[in-house]
Amino acid sequence: MIQIEGTITTESARAECVAGALAPDNLSGMETTAAVTAVVTTVRGDHLRSVTASVDDYLMNLAIAEDVCSYLHEKSDRA
Repeated sequence: MIQIEGTITTESARAECVAGALAPDNLSGMETTAAVTAVVTTVRGDHLRSVTASVDDYLMNLAIAEDVCSYLHEKSDRA
């Protein structure tokens, strides 16, 4: 059986917020952390279709998390 592993690194001004929002959705083969200005997620699996589906879901969640964190940051700046 093959082992598939990849890392997705995404620059983000609000890396802590985005990583925190993504972490609850991680599957057993995923790990998300915040670097200084980036969100880093490692995906592991042994079936290409499962890994591809996980990455697809992750990218959608990433976009939503980035939008929510941006909104919250802007809202707190106005308060």
